[in-house]
Amino acid sequence: MTYLPARRPAPEGVADRYGFRHATRSEAAHDAFAHATEGLLAYRRDTGTAIETALRADPTMAAAHALQGFALMLAGREETLAAARASLAAAQPVTEDETALVAALGQAVATGPLAAAAVLEAHLQRRKLVPLLVKLATMLRFLGGDGAGMRRATTAVLPHWAPEHPGYGYILGCHAFALEETGDFAAAEAAGRAAIAAAPEDPWAVHAVAHVLEMTKRPAEGIAWIEGCRQGWSGCNNFAYHLYWHLALFHLEQGDTARVLALYDRAIRPDRSEDNRDFANAASLLWRLRQDGVPVGGRWAELADIARRRRHEATHVFTALHRLFALVAVGDRPAAHDAARALASTDAGEQAAVAAGIGLPLARAIMALLPEEGPPPPLDGLAAGLAPLGGSHAQRDVFMRTLIRLAAARQDSATLAGLVATRRRLMRDDAFLRRLGGRSGDR
Repeated sequence: MTYLPARRPAPEGVADRYGFRHATRSEAAHDAFAHATEGLLAYRRDTGTAIETALRADPTMAAAHALQGFALMLAGREETLAAARASLAAAQPVTEDETALVAALGQAVATGPLAAAAVLEAHLQRRKLVPLLVKLATMLRFLGGDGAGMRRATTAVLPHWAPEHPGYGYILGCHAFALEETGDFAAAEAAGRAAIAAAPEDPWAVHAVAHVLEMTKRPAEGIAWIEGCRQGWSGCNNFAYHLYWHLALFHLEQGDTARVLALYDRAIRPDRSEDNRDFANAASLLWRLRQDGVPVGGRWAELADIARRRRHEATHVFTALHRLFALVAVGDRPAAHDAARALASTDAGEQAAVAAGIGLPLARAIMALLPEEGPPPPLDGLAAGLAPLGGSHAQRDVFMRTLIRLAAARQDSATLAGLVATRRRLMRDDAFLRRLGGRSGDR
């Protein structure tokens, strides 16, 4: 389905300080929207408040309605997607920038993030110096697991940017992450460090370098990097939980499981958030600890409670699989089967193809860890198909590790060798592979 907003004359409009052209001439609305743009770039807690301020200044501000819709869409839960559709209905674009942003939101809620990113990238061919468009396109490609697409988009616009352009450091941070996800680790690290020099408050650039250090297995450097940049990212929104997740992975690589659990309680899971991103941080970390035989006490229980309540929800396959981790960890077979049936019934947009292609087969592999559940499906082809789930290589590694454990438990040496080889093409060997020898796996 192609979403096209109602067309009206498209005057050039008035640009805010980040270059986005609005129909409104309200200075207060422009200032608030620019503040929201800064908030999106820096993952600030007050981004939503800034959008609301813009809409109070001008309730017809199309870009503010659209940006509010994107924030809701990116949250990815059934109720937030419904709210995103309401924001879409309220957005009536006039300028070309507004029209592109609203059209992209329409594609996001009707089809999926990759279709939405394509709309923004087409507009970026003419409007390369609008940081909001670059950042949103990066976020959408990330959600769809398209590292190559991220790199194409940032490579196309970056030559037109210079340090004096507002938002330059953040765009360099987007490019750094795209380089990392496509395996160009040296260039990614250099770009990420340069991005932080230009925009010390950019958590995404901190994140890009952290990914390089994770994939190249340099945990001591990773800890020093995240801690050294703390002043810039400590005040950001719940993205801070994800940076703490990276910090925990570095400590896990060093075998400091007490520190990992302390970080989990204090900084990764300080509340019972049902945000998809927060839940995935928590579930994937506990699953790694489970694989390593580390007792985690009752920490799975509250995640399993959320997973049970949302077991019929499969709006985002990546999150649904993380909920399945929680259900399998507590041995709730009926709820796990409900979650798998929800994946099987996903029938709309990009997520339907993801569910059918990798989501449901991977769910069946995870469920094979339940007692008396039966063998998993063939594991050979699953590792190569993980990218469409979305997220990063580091996040999807929890699935790769699960497949490797299953192959090891079944003494399937040929499949195990293939899976390990696939993983080694993405990252250096680590403590997980060193511990694999002599273990019987998760069963």
